[in-house]
Amino acid sequence: MNFELSFFELAAALVSAAGVWLTARRSPWCWPVGLVSVVAYAWIFVDAKLYSDTLLQVVFALLIVYGWHRWMRNLDGSGHVRVAALGTRSATLHLAVGTAAALALGYAMHRWTDASLPWLDAALTSFSLVAQWWQARRHAAAWWLWIAVDVIYVGEYVYKSLPITAVLYAGFVVLAAFGWRAWRRERAVELTG
Repeated sequence: MNFELSFFELAAALVSAAGVWLTARRSPWCWPVGLVSVVAYAWIFVDAKLYSDTLLQVVFALLIVYGWHRWMRNLDGSGHVRVAALGTRSATLHLAVGTAAALALGYAMHRWTDASLPWLDAALTSFSLVAQWWQARRHAAAWWLWIAVDVIYVGEYVYKSLPITAVLYAGFVVLAAFGWRAWRRERAVELTG
């Protein structure tokens, strides 16, 4: 493995970490910071031939605009987003769609590109989109899915010699645990208050 440190990758990682930290704090500023992050990471992933991850960044950009709009319409008195429940039926449907998308994208990347790790990259991409959808819709359950996806991403990025990004995703696991606790606590307050 060739661990070449990149200042651009480091800057992208710091912006990305700031975006997740702001999300965990339920701040609507997470969305513009996240937009800067996904543009930078699209460039990094093209260079690493992680094409599903590149496509993920493009879709993330669209979901960021959607999420920003949704959050701005659902702020509490302190300027933080209100947390919303996720029903079992919706969660099951979204995860089934994620599975189907992972299989379709994995096949396409395996068959028609020189993508590195096409099946794993496609699965992580698909379930990241489900997590991002849940995040945009203000569901605390997004954090559990982010934890699972990010743990696997750490291994993928170590394997692909992206050490800064691997460390970033390890930090995302910690931030996701923080986000889950904070959002769960806020949801409990909303239900009792």
